[in-house]
Amino acid sequence: MAGIGFELRRLLRQDSYFSLIRAYGYAGLISSGPWVLSILAVMALGVLSAAASPGNSTHVTAFLVSVTWLVAGSLLLTSLVQLLFTRYVADRLFEKRDSAILPNLFGLLTLIVLAASSIGGALLWFTFADTPWLYQLEMLMSFVVLSMIWCVTVFVAGTKAYRQVLLAFACGYGTTFAAGLLLKDYGLVGLLGGFVIGQSLLLFTLLTMVIRHYPSNRLWAFDLHRAGQCQHSLIAIGLFYQLGIWADKLVFWFNPATSESIIGPLRASPIYDLPIFLAYLSIVPGMAVFIMRMETNFAESCHAYYEAVRGGDTLLHIEELRGEMVTSVRHGIYDIFKVQGITVVALLLSGPALFTWLGFSHWYLPLFNIDIVAVGIQVLFMAILNVLFYLDRLKPALWLCFLFLLANLMLTLLSQLLGPVFYGYGYAVSLLFVSLVGLAVLDHEFEQLTFQTFMLQPSK
Repeated sequence: MAGIGFELRRLLRQDSYFSLIRAYGYAGLISSGPWVLSILAVMALGVLSAAASPGNSTHVTAFLVSVTWLVAGSLLLTSLVQLLFTRYVADRLFEKRDSAILPNLFGLLTLIVLAASSIGGALLWFTFADTPWLYQLEMLMSFVVLSMIWCVTVFVAGTKAYRQVLLAFACGYGTTFAAGLLLKDYGLVGLLGGFVIGQSLLLFTLLTMVIRHYPSNRLWAFDLHRAGQCQHSLIAIGLFYQLGIWADKLVFWFNPATSESIIGPLRASPIYDLPIFLAYLSIVPGMAVFIMRMETNFAESCHAYYEAVRGGDTLLHIEELRGEMVTSVRHGIYDIFKVQGITVVALLLSGPALFTWLGFSHWYLPLFNIDIVAVGIQVLFMAILNVLFYLDRLKPALWLCFLFLLANLMLTLLSQLLGPVFYGYGYAVSLLFVSLVGLAVLDHEFEQLTFQTFMLQPSK
């Protein structure tokens, strides 16, 4: 995200309220805009299709569940390489070897296409045999395209072409929406066909942007497997984090008491799915503050600290810079608490009116309320992990992600044993627990930072 950091700092240097609003707007749109657009477009398509053809509500449900499983599966698959590739791109940019990025992106995409095609094809062959062949083909195409998109979006913010990035997502999901409506008379395969068309357009638009901003005279390379490039801790962190995010949903989907079969082996939880995905829309304010604080104040103080270490500055000045880093983190966490807290309170108060306006049952409100609290805490957890990545403390980040996965899994199972009143608390309490542990870890890491930094320096 270094590219957006540069732009945000440029806006803040203008020292005006308008530039401040623009900076927060950029941060919110880049961090959450694509996610919000995807949720709104798919949900709107489902709602309008069901309203236009009440007899096809079964197809709409199957479409929404299929997309949800596609997103979950593709994110879990690419979690093995997303952080690894992000670190590779960051290192090449630091070395000013931009020309190495594009061929390695194509190398990674080749690997992803092979893996997604093989895994997706095998799953479809053995578990979707009773579904239409066109539906199976569209599912496979969607799985491959989504997996490629997650890899490309790793560094599109670094192009600094923020309006083009948002326009690409708007066009992609706008096409998904329009094509789905045009093809809705063909039922499930029509809706899913619209999704394939829109996501393919999004992928090729993003790839065009990357090719334009990172030109190279080579077409293909794969350096991630080389010694020094492949950090297995990053692979594990990505996998554990994504498994932790989806653990509670998977528990509810696979429990027959809290889910129902939709199509093929795919299941959904009517009581759990709607509130949690609506709650994710409340993440925008917290993510805007998160990006603003992490990519401006903290990034600057972190850069100054390590520059002082590399430049042989005095220990007194290095310790002062370390103190500035700690202060920037504290202010960032405080701002996340403040802004996301206001968002949570506003949604708690307006929840009944919002559900009435959307036409949703008020039975969802208790679960929605705990979910918006959980999503707010998730922003804090992401900020903690981000600081650990900046400090290159991968081992603590790995253990925190594993702890999150374990806690979410166990507490969600416990909530199901306790009954519907406790649904959602597994996700919320697990995030609260790992965030508190993460804050303690950060405090310890900052106390030991100078000592560990000098100990890791190569001897001369």
